[in-house]
Amino acid sequence: MTRPSDPPILSELRSASSPASQVAALRALKNEVIGHEQKKEMWIGLGVLAPIARILNTHRGNGKRRHRDVNNSTNQSKQSGGRSDDEEARLQAIIIVGSLAHGGPAYIPPIFAGLIISPLLALISPAESSPHLVLNALRSLNAVADSLFLSHSDHDTNEDGLLHLLYTEQHLPNIANLLLQTSPSLVAQQQIALTAALISKTCRDEHHRAMLAQTGVLEALAVRLASFVVATGCSLNPSNGGSKPMGDIAPATSRSRTSPILQAIGAIIQHSKPRAIQFLNAPAFTSVFQKPHPDGASYEKKPIVCGPNASNMFNVRQAPPNAIDVLIPPLPSTHFRSSLAPNSNFPPLGALGSSSKQTQISRSFSSAIEVIQSQGLEFIEEEESTLIAWLLYIARIENEVAGLMAAWVLAILYQHGLTKRGREAAFALLLVPSLVRMLDKDSKPSLDASDTYDTSVLASSDRLLKEQAPSVLAMLAANSLEIQRAAADAGAIKKLSQLLKESYDEMPANTSAAMWTPESSTARHPEGRDDGSKLGPAGVSATAYHVMRVRESVLIALAAIASDKDEYRRAIIDNGVVPFVVKTLKPDESDLVAQANGQNEGTSRYRKAFTENCKDAILAACGAARALSRSVSTLRTSLMDAGLPAPLFVLIKCQDLELQIAATAVVTNLVLHFSPMREAIIEAGALKILCEHAHSMNANLRLNSVWALKHVVLDASNAIKMSCLEELGPGWLKQIVNNDAETANHATMSRSGDHEDGSSTPIRMSTPNAAGEQVDLLNAVEEDSRESSQELEEDAEEDLKMVDSIGALSRAELDRKLYSHSGSGRGPISETTILTGRRRSSELALTDELAIQQQGLDFIRNLICGSGASDMIEHIFRELGQDKIFELLAAKLRPRVFNAFNRERRSSENGVRHVQPQTDIIVSVCYIIVHIAAGSTRQRQLLISQTELLKLIVPLFSHPSKDVRVCCLWIVINLTWIDDASDKMNCKARARELKKLGVFEKLEHMEHDADLDCRERARTAINQMSTL
Repeated sequence: MTRPSDPPILSELRSASSPASQVAALRALKNEVIGHEQKKEMWIGLGVLAPIARILNTHRGNGKRRHRDVNNSTNQSKQSGGRSDDEEARLQAIIIVGSLAHGGPAYIPPIFAGLIISPLLALISPAESSPHLVLNALRSLNAVADSLFLSHSDHDTNEDGLLHLLYTEQHLPNIANLLLQTSPSLVAQQQIALTAALISKTCRDEHHRAMLAQTGVLEALAVRLASFVVATGCSLNPSNGGSKPMGDIAPATSRSRTSPILQAIGAIIQHSKPRAIQFLNAPAFTSVFQKPHPDGASYEKKPIVCGPNASNMFNVRQAPPNAIDVLIPPLPSTHFRSSLAPNSNFPPLGALGSSSKQTQISRSFSSAIEVIQSQGLEFIEEEESTLIAWLLYIARIENEVAGLMAAWVLAILYQHGLTKRGREAAFALLLVPSLVRMLDKDSKPSLDASDTYDTSVLASSDRLLKEQAPSVLAMLAANSLEIQRAAADAGAIKKLSQLLKESYDEMPANTSAAMWTPESSTARHPEGRDDGSKLGPAGVSATAYHVMRVRESVLIALAAIASDKDEYRRAIIDNGVVPFVVKTLKPDESDLVAQANGQNEGTSRYRKAFTENCKDAILAACGAARALSRSVSTLRTSLMDAGLPAPLFVLIKCQDLELQIAATAVVTNLVLHFSPMREAIIEAGALKILCEHAHSMNANLRLNSVWALKHVVLDASNAIKMSCLEELGPGWLKQIVNNDAETANHATMSRSGDHEDGSSTPIRMSTPNAAGEQVDLLNAVEEDSRESSQELEEDAEEDLKMVDSIGALSRAELDRKLYSHSGSGRGPISETTILTGRRRSSELALTDELAIQQQGLDFIRNLICGSGASDMIEHIFRELGQDKIFELLAAKLRPRVFNAFNRERRSSENGVRHVQPQTDIIVSVCYIIVHIAAGSTRQRQLLISQTELLKLIVPLFSHPSKDVRVCCLWIVINLTWIDDASDKMNCKARARELKKLGVFEKLEHMEHDADLDCRERARTAINQMSTL
């Protein structure tokens, strides 16, 4: 049986008899594939992409000059709209590619393999193509970007793929030029909107964002946003009257769209404070916004409200920061901040060095929960950008989608600490109610999807609101009790809970089916053939993508609202959310089997069927479970009844690192001594798994595991404590406690400095590194600057050595560990937060290593407290070494001394710097000493004999932190406490030693301490020492 010949259309495309016949064939092909999935598959199988790619490539040459020449030629036939046959052929080919891309993720591999993307990107150059060609090329590229979201496979590294080709110095200038168009025509405005949409859809990683900022795209977006400032009449430049053009910034027209511009801006600046500052300082905003007059005379003031209660009702601003603030409604002066005292039974697990701010929340679990920051909010101290007020104004007056995007950009700037402190109340009272209204089931956006010039299903306005409004709400509420209360008062908990439940409703099945053919798929698509005639994986439907996005964002929002107050946790539980949180924690079984077999199904975030959970939804569920588990009542009732431990135990054993980190963070709260799930988790073998995770080279996983082990040993039996210490490894415990990342960081600064690109010279001296090797920074300051190459090689070899069970560690991995950093400088490790240059690369490693040290010290502290503490102290002395323990404690209290300049300037006395230990490290060390001082007589006598250690404690009686001062007082109280008559003489001797060290004078001074607890403890200590 012979194979049928090629269809006439394909034959004409491959060898056209004339330009007109080629255009006719393309139109016929377009009419066949548009809206017909089976015909699309058939034509792909026939290899139609090869001639289409050839047709698209015919445009390269003289660009618009050739287009002009063709229009002026009398011999060239013309098509509709004055286009030549060649141009019409390219236009029809572009439309065909867009139609194929709309077919879904299965068509992305053949489009990439057919080398279609490169000529498409060349067509978006305004200097090379006519406006209609540019417009349709942008539409097709957006369709490809939409299908990439739904794809199973990882196309980011495909050399012929969209992301690889778009983010180059060749095409990004064209993107900037498209955004800078000043024409008010409909085509130009559509091009601008679609270009911005393409940016937001393809800007996926840090490399993309950095390139967009470096090639002028971010500034071009700022120009477009400034045109809306001019159009709204909010320009503060006195030379600009109303909405007239100002310099190169023309006012936006009624055809212009704000939402895609704001969405693209948010995608670029969301993970980088330096880029956010670059955006705010763009020349376009300097042009449209005037600096406030020093005496405030230029401000239009709000009318003063008269009446007996006027001063209590309105916050009348006598000197507003900028004139646009008068467009924002005045806020009540009586805010509810004072009623928001923290009432959490579980202090949030934050990074080391966290303050006592009420806004402190837990450490973020993964990139999926990146809106949860690890420390309290920051606020700008200097003058706030006028753009903040304008965005707040736009968020209130624009349609739902534009208002949501403005709120998103505001939330990003708020998280970066670029807003003033007073904005928190404005966000709570003005933004939060609008965001909550977007969650209504019957909410109908006033802006139709077609009005944004992006007809993609993924860009549908109603879907966009449900997917992103919860995430924006979470970004605002994560660090603010005031905004959490505003969200709860607006009914956000009930609406979010309903959205989560609806995400588990039965969804319609995908009705599209492949066209039947008598040939097998192998015969139609021979193995190894990659010429653009083979479909890829089917991917996931747009509905499934939407469901997973909603599920994920809702869980993130619930976690943010429940992060601090039991009142909101109880409200969430009362809405029946817990069973759905637990259900979301269960991953697809086939994914776990594939991971166990070492298979990788791709990096798509939203996979498979509707009922199965994608990775990011699971991570968000972990965040919600962790927030809810901070309540004692929920631990004992709701979470236990819902069966929370079972899916978590599966996750902490899976091969995915992010899932391990998130699940371990939840387990940290479940193994506390009063948790009814603690025994079940320990009996299930979690102790061994946590100890294994504590040896991980990932800082987040190591931190969460040590944190969980700290909770496991609290009030546990000595048998469990000893078992945990043995499983963890005494040697490894000493290593994580001795890993002095802070000193390594300062020493690296003093010895080599930073390179311009943000990298640092590797450590060339002894230092406690991630491998656990001990180094002497003090001796390093005095060493000869002329080191031999042999010594350097020996040091490098030492850095590669590992002890205990960590395994081999390369020098590259060591440098990455010691010098990695985050975008905000205060968040968790995340690939999406790494910046390129401009900032020290060791900031995040410093924070994480210090946090791990603190948890390691607290682990020792919990080992030696409670019943049987004396036996555990002796056990610790045997396992870790009695002298080593006291040397370690003294080292943690001793200030570091090093030269702040390079080697050549070490002789300068002014170059010596003293770095004091972190306060939280001091507290952890002092409480270990407190417990030793509460041990047996032998242990207390051993402690009082540690003169060097006690000398380091004496200055701490005057420490600024009351927690440190209280610890010091407890040391004295325990050392001077008489257990029985036989200990009285030893107690007197200990008191004499303390007096010799000057402790008694410190106690007398502390009788007048500002803190009541310190005063009472000082009196108790004085009384005990005086009676001896």
